[in-house]
Amino acid sequence: MKKSLLIVSLFIFSLSHSQEKTKSVNALRIDKNPVIDGVLDEDFWKNAEPAQNFQMFKPGDGGNESEDMKTVVKIAYDDEAIYFGATMYDINPKAIPMQFGGRDQFGQVDFFMITINPNNDGQNDTEFIVMSTGAQGDAKVSSEGEDFSWNAVWESDVKINKDSWVAEIKIPYSALRFSNSPEQTWGVNFHRKINRLNEQYSWNYIDKKVGLFTQYSGLVTGINNIKPPTRLSFSPYAFAALNTFNGDMDTDYSIGMDLKYGINESFTLDATLIPDFGQTAFDNQVLNLGPFEQQYSEKRAFFTEGTELFSKGFLFYSRRIGSRPTGYGKVQSNLNENEEIASNPAKVNMINALKVSGRTKNGLGIGFFNAITEKTSAEIKNTLTNETREVVTEPLANYNVLVLDQQFNKNSSISFVNTNVTRNGSFRDANVSALLFDISNKKNRYKTTGDFKISNIQENGENKSGYSGLLEFAKISGNYQYEFGHSRSNDTYDINDLGYQNRNNLAVYWAEVSYRIFEPTKIFDDYRISLSSNFNYQNDSNQFAENNFELDFFFFTKTRFAFGGEITTSVGDQYNFYESRVNGRFFKQNPVYLINGWVSSDYRKKFAFDVRSTYAKRYSLNNELVELSISPRYRFSDKFSVIYKLNFSKLANDEGWVTNLDNGDIIFGNRDVKTVTNTLTGNLSFNTKSTLALSFRHYWSPVKYGTNFFELNNEGTLNESFYQGNHDINYNIWNLDLSYSWEFAPGSQFVALYRNTIFNEDKLANLNFRKNLDNLFNEPISNNFSVKFIYYLDYNNVKNWM
Repeated sequence: MKKSLLIVSLFIFSLSHSQEKTKSVNALRIDKNPVIDGVLDEDFWKNAEPAQNFQMFKPGDGGNESEDMKTVVKIAYDDEAIYFGATMYDINPKAIPMQFGGRDQFGQVDFFMITINPNNDGQNDTEFIVMSTGAQGDAKVSSEGEDFSWNAVWESDVKINKDSWVAEIKIPYSALRFSNSPEQTWGVNFHRKINRLNEQYSWNYIDKKVGLFTQYSGLVTGINNIKPPTRLSFSPYAFAALNTFNGDMDTDYSIGMDLKYGINESFTLDATLIPDFGQTAFDNQVLNLGPFEQQYSEKRAFFTEGTELFSKGFLFYSRRIGSRPTGYGKVQSNLNENEEIASNPAKVNMINALKVSGRTKNGLGIGFFNAITEKTSAEIKNTLTNETREVVTEPLANYNVLVLDQQFNKNSSISFVNTNVTRNGSFRDANVSALLFDISNKKNRYKTTGDFKISNIQENGENKSGYSGLLEFAKISGNYQYEFGHSRSNDTYDINDLGYQNRNNLAVYWAEVSYRIFEPTKIFDDYRISLSSNFNYQNDSNQFAENNFELDFFFFTKTRFAFGGEITTSVGDQYNFYESRVNGRFFKQNPVYLINGWVSSDYRKKFAFDVRSTYAKRYSLNNELVELSISPRYRFSDKFSVIYKLNFSKLANDEGWVTNLDNGDIIFGNRDVKTVTNTLTGNLSFNTKSTLALSFRHYWSPVKYGTNFFELNNEGTLNESFYQGNHDINYNIWNLDLSYSWEFAPGSQFVALYRNTIFNEDKLANLNFRKNLDNLFNEPISNNFSVKFIYYLDYNNVKNWM
């Protein structure tokens, strides 16, 4: 929540373009490389033209820096790189916050940020950030937001002086994409964050009331006769692991390589050969009692870095690649007499993957992704003869994504997206195509968005097609903004082979109106209030399903105390067409109201906290939810901090699906669901390149059913049933990661990880917290210790060495 307030809240919509003249600055060509040490003592820095007179970006709207807190930036370049020397004057440099952290970790620091757009297209910036501690951050910017998973290799250093702090930066041309033209004019802007004053300034004025901040770049001129370099780099790695579980021990090791190659000045090939994801962070798994698959965020670096094009249309859910085999759940039900499962792998191994992405100077973006996964089989054993047989649960498979995205007018785009999954043999194949548009008017006051998607599934010799469409219109400028839209999908629309979708056969109508400020008041630096509603219907029958009305509010005071909440209600009977897990059947429910509130204190202080509470209740019933989340954090020093979070929720008298019987009966039960989640994270930074990190999470969710069960009738209500069974659940997940990372050279890293995991699911829902822990620790513990060594090699540097 606060991170976006500190940095990435740059993506803001607004009212009308600034009438101020676009600034420009001339870059100075140099013959000798400067030493990147944070000291601007080379003679050429004295002769370079300054970029100065920064304007307030936050919390106010315009206004000059004070003379004793001014910022001066100078630019130089040679045949290898572009250089920036930034002097941030400060009347009290000792007060500059210096919380150490790793790459892209924005704690309590000041920062200087460069946004570069060699094509000056107003939509695709690249950000390079240097913090007062010397730590780096970088991101790619698109219409989807800022992507901090993107990492480039560049140099920087800082120095704190008696009246300022200085950042000296070298960005090699291999980190940028630009045309091979004799004269270059690049879009550029600079930002300075003064954390203790809660102020941020930009060199070229940004009118927060209109458009995206990427449309407010200044210009860098005077860059002549430079050529795009050969963009070729290799990152070979070696990985080794020791695993113990239930008295067994095994080892694992692998070697592989990531490759990045600039095909031309616009497009880059990324490939991973023999990939290994053994040190990927654990998922925050939860007990899922609902009808929909749980969605988890992608944490594998190859699938998160530089993937902004592939997110178009929300058709690519990369967790599908290397996930559970499609036939995993069918193995048990297909066992013959006297057979048991000897092994049934829960994930598919990826053989390799590559992606090609980039954008031409004329705004055409092209993205191509391909991955191959290996054949996966379960082993079935005959308990009488000890003979085994193999059952293929996932054949050799190819996953493919193609994106064409044409941008224009610095604020609009039209896109085509295609995803395809082809599996060897007679297994299921899938193809999805989509046409998208996102068009704003010239003054960035209004926008219309839409898409049309078609899915096609081939399975068991049959072909099944489906469709989905969306149309939305919005006013995106001014204090008052609004939007309204409609989406629709039929009952055969299915993108789940390479995308994520939890519902189809759905028609949705929605609208929202909001009010926000762009100039601080006496009390608030920012606030926003919105009112929204939506109505859902079944697509095929147009039968009403559910509605929702929601009031949201957010306030951020001058003292950096934030608070907000929501009030939500539905009106009239609600019809749930998914809970029964049977097409055409619905569960009739009373409407529900929900009240939520949260507060967040000033993170600049050593001690800070976040508190959130929720209460929800179904009208005329005792079905209610109470939830409380408390998260204190403490910064022991600039190098050591911890964050603890406790989340408690209790759902009482909830009516939900239990099972479907062979005779067609749909059984529901009345249940109480309790959830307790404890998380602890800590970071000890030895310097900006070396960090010891702790991540711990224990999730506990007991579910207790009543003695009576119910049958869902055709009217959507429940009748008492003679069904009996024990469906209580006691669900535990324990994860602990302790890792040490060291960036020993630019782009090169050593990581050591200890991981401790326990999982248990049984029916002991009556246990209290202490006895539940005793019960959990009776389960076998999975211990993993692994090390990974990655070394970055740039072709241009290797060529120079040789």
